[in-house]
Amino acid sequence: MAKLPPRERILDAAEELFQSEGIRRVGVQAIAERAETTKMAIYRHFETKDALVAEWLRIVAADYQAAFDRVEAEYPGRPREQILGVARFIAEGLPAISHRGCPFINSIAELPDRSHPARQVIERHKARQTRRMVAMCAEAGLPDPEQATAEITFVLEGAQVSAQNGSIDQAGDRLMRIVEGIVDRHRTPRGAAPTAGQAKPGARGLRG
Repeated sequence: MAKLPPRERILDAAEELFQSEGIRRVGVQAIAERAETTKMAIYRHFETKDALVAEWLRIVAADYQAAFDRVEAEYPGRPREQILGVARFIAEGLPAISHRGCPFINSIAELPDRSHPARQVIERHKARQTRRMVAMCAEAGLPDPEQATAEITFVLEGAQVSAQNGSIDQAGDRLMRIVEGIVDRHRTPRGAAPTAGQAKPGARGLRG
């Protein structure tokens, strides 16, 4: 860590401490010590601790948005596969979630004030994520993309909580089967059988 520029060292130290100990329990002095710098140096880069928390969450949010970018680039013109690609990104991250928890869920629990800058970062990120998923569902031809997005979001976020509390085994595999089932159910007219391109939930060997 000492080889990194000061700002990056501070952010890395803050991420490690916020994830392992929580936002409220970690003071600026502890972050300075972990980053091998001083409190004065931290305040040169971040006006307040709240500003540091907000910047850390912006970086986390950017990683999630990059996942949307990757699946769109990997599956151009194939929105169904894009949706499953986003779900796979979450599924593959569940083992880490089981140890440390979702940074957004954990942070919201510690930041009840919706005017907090970090809380606003999370809410903007979630709104953008929802818009992108609605667009994918619309492009996939789902008749009610908002409803499909709501169902997918409930499953993705619920899987992260379940992985964190250990209540469900094989969470990644189950997550993928459920999301695939949601997409194909919304694509199939009521009473009609799935087409050849619409595999029944659980028919594919997707990774968790």
